[in-house]
Amino acid sequence: MADIKLAFIVQRLPYKSENPKLAATHAMAYQTVEILLEDGQTITPALCYIGEGVLNCVKDQKAMDIYGITSTEMHFKSCLLVDMDVYVCKDDLEKFGISEDRIADAEDMGADKKVQIVPFEAIQKVMNTANHLLFF
Repeated sequence: MADIKLAFIVQRLPYKSENPKLAATHAMAYQTVEILLEDGQTITPALCYIGEGVLNCVKDQKAMDIYGITSTEMHFKSCLLVDMDVYVCKDDLEKFGISEDRIADAEDMGADKKVQIVPFEAIQKVMNTANHLLFF
């Protein structure tokens, strides 16, 4: 059977909208969907942050302390924890003056997977090879 590739593209800011969190939640839901697939069929999600969406990836968000809600950062880390490919556009980080060391990771949670900070061309390749693109 075939591998179904899904690319979740996050372009929105981490506040005033649930969309960035929904992208991560939907991307992680692939684990549940696998029980419904035919033998040999797989789903491979990729979570990509571009444009203003890269602001979702900044570490040390205080959403729980300030608003009493789970931060977008926690959703971001959870995707790494389940070994999902997570891409952050290097070009957009530079545009906003965000250094790579300010991007969250999930090492503190025991994740082996690392965030991939890449030029937009690499994200474009992920988009070009995906069977389905989902924009958030």
